[in-house]
Amino acid sequence: MKTILITGCSSGFGLETARVFLDRGWKVIATMRSPHADILPASDHLRVLPLDVTEAGSIRGLIEAAGPIDALVNNAGIGLMSVLEGTPMQTTRDLFETNTFGTIAMTQAVVPQFRERQDGVIVNVSSSTTLKPLPLLSAYTASKAAVNAFTESLALELEPFNVRVRLVIPGAAPETAFSRNAQTRMRDGIPAAYAEFAQGVFARRGQSSLVTHARDVTDAVWRAVTDPASPLRMPAGADAVAAAGAR
Repeated sequence: MKTILITGCSSGFGLETARVFLDRGWKVIATMRSPHADILPASDHLRVLPLDVTEAGSIRGLIEAAGPIDALVNNAGIGLMSVLEGTPMQTTRDLFETNTFGTIAMTQAVVPQFRERQDGVIVNVSSSTTLKPLPLLSAYTASKAAVNAFTESLALELEPFNVRVRLVIPGAAPETAFSRNAQTRMRDGIPAAYAEFAQGVFARRGQSSLVTHARDVTDAVWRAVTDPASPLRMPAGADAVAAAGAR
């Protein structure tokens, strides 16, 4: 029985991905900052472990506790919606610490065991904001665009060791709390000069009939992990697929 380690499982795509792999006979290590085992079905094949991807000690402790794994899904991430001028640099740094450096650090932690076994899969979850320029998302998009570039280059580095690296690119998912959480990080608010512009952006959000559902993302992650023939970049959700096709 194979084992998958998934970050960011407290809600959204990470939680649903953990459920899918459990249902399909995998051992699942679901991680989150504050573990809540009751959010997933009780199973002998499930372990819920604490992880803060921004802390090196937390990552080391997790890798030791997890033992050998067959696949890593880097899903942990935070959002931010704001204009750049109104975004403190510390907020931007926090964004990169989780979305970008957290992904890199977790990947670096598992690469040695995958390389030595010459087997393993790494799936990084990005965002369709990298496929189409959108306002109020400059810092967030930058953090995810870096993940895209990192993933594509890493795939070439690890290919000689039979380690697959894949990129899943979800679209906007109204059924998750991600967008609402992103707006709460507008700590200092929108500068007055941008208020009318920002109100217009918020008013237009959610008007598209093309959206992403959690199942779109879990299907893409499942394929990325289990299908050696899967493509490097995998848009997930109708809006993400449309944005990728328009590039």
